[in-house]
Amino acid sequence: GPELGITQPGMTIVCGDSHTATHGAFGSIAFGIGTSEVEMVLSTQCLLQNKPKTMLIEINGELSEGVYSKDIILYIISKITASGGTGYFVEYSGSAIRSLSMESRMTICNMSIEMGARGGMIAPDDVTFEYLKGKKFSPKEEKFEIEVEKWRNLRSDKDAEYDKVIKFDAKDIEPMITYGTNPGMGIKIKDPIPDKAINTSDESFIKSLNYMNLKSGERLVDKKIDYVFIGSCTNSRIEDLRIASNIINGKKKSDHVNAWVIPGSKSVEKIAIEEGLDIIFRNAGFDFRQPGCSACLAMNEDKIPKGKYCVSTSNRNFEGRQGPGSRTFLASPATAALSAVKGYVTDIRDNN
Repeated sequence: GPELGITQPGMTIVCGDSHTATHGAFGSIAFGIGTSEVEMVLSTQCLLQNKPKTMLIEINGELSEGVYSKDIILYIISKITASGGTGYFVEYSGSAIRSLSMESRMTICNMSIEMGARGGMIAPDDVTFEYLKGKKFSPKEEKFEIEVEKWRNLRSDKDAEYDKVIKFDAKDIEPMITYGTNPGMGIKIKDPIPDKAINTSDESFIKSLNYMNLKSGERLVDKKIDYVFIGSCTNSRIEDLRIASNIINGKKKSDHVNAWVIPGSKSVEKIAIEEGLDIIFRNAGFDFRQPGCSACLAMNEDKIPKGKYCVSTSNRNFEGRQGPGSRTFLASPATAALSAVKGYVTDIRDNN
């Protein structure tokens, strides 16, 4: 939708997939619905909903080296937990958010669901308008300028009141990685695994670490891995593939690592091939596959085997999410790409 200019500010967009929240990056109201609700939308163009509470997450300051949008959202979820957004619709704001590309904003809104929120959104601005300009289904010429003037009004009032406001400083965010079996169990990549997770019972925490075969106090940096998955609706846009290919260009993946790259759409695949990114990946020993969900949720035969560790750019690290008994570390495309080359979990800031 965004790549074609179908997604535009002010729209209400629903789909039978929770990660429909991705479209909120354009200042639209977007959320996932159930199959029976899809039927209601198709038949009536209407949907009965309970009004969610409102939450503002504001991040100001300049992002540090090696920090990407995936790190931002994993940091937020690690602080407010995987259920911290339950009952809310989230707006993201602040100078750090405004500095992001549209593709990075989509990553953040996409994973609003992983904190339990109904959806996430970012007010449209010049970055949004520039992205939409010239897209196949975007308004054309004079009509585009007319629409932009309307879209500029789609932002919260300065004196708007929210049910909850959370503020973070961008300088506190570092490259992130998860260690457990829900997206809230995340740490800065060089930090040790904690003794317990926020809002998680001791029994659940121990069960999670046992599943991952990890221990409190252990560090994930230098942890040997078996698979790398660069894909999913969270991180398989052309920007993500460019970041990953730039890191591995001229290098080879580690012999013991299976590395998969799955473009997020046919248009992403087309651009990647036109730019020669597929050749860079293949020369590095990566398997450049056709677009689809793939190992994000173990679709088709794309599964991570039991007991194997995978650094994944997807959105969920639940038990069995990438295959029965699979063990998932969620991270950014940059972290995933460099980890594939090194053969173990690697801090992108140590790339040399």
